[in-house]
Amino acid sequence: MKQEEIGLRVRRIKHGTVIDHIAAGQALNVLRILGITDRSNEVVSVVMNVSDRKKDIVKIEDRELKPEEVDKIALISPDATINIIRDYEVVAKHRVILPSQIEGVVRCMNPNCITNTDEPVRPRFVIHRNDAVELHCVYCGRVISERIADFLI
Repeated sequence: MKQEEIGLRVRRIKHGTVIDHIAAGQALNVLRILGITDRSNEVVSVVMNVSDRKKDIVKIEDRELKPEEVDKIALISPDATINIIRDYEVVAKHRVILPSQIEGVVRCMNPNCITNTDEPVRPRFVIHRNDAVELHCVYCGRVISERIADFLI
């Protein structure tokens, strides 16, 4: 069946945010980052494994994302785009930007890292991107390159 024959999978939204080009399988992690649960009141549409490129899409009605939410999304899906919708029109569209460093966003996976002790040290990582995103702990050197969403604070 051709795409034109399928039609719209999810209706347009009047106001809100559309997160597009999410890495396949990461839409549920995006919802977790945004604090959207089964108890949330937001109207949310999630489409997973769209088209041949296998991407996910999340639409959230009546909500625009905070910069710290966008930064977390960039960690798990650095090619995502954020579309701000007002009166059914896209008024702003931008790609997420993967920062060079983050602090207080991800916990170190090393249980012996100083950031995981009673010391008041916030976790800090240097970010590298080759084929995948890699987070390098500045304190213990541990690298997180898989399941980054599992370590988000």
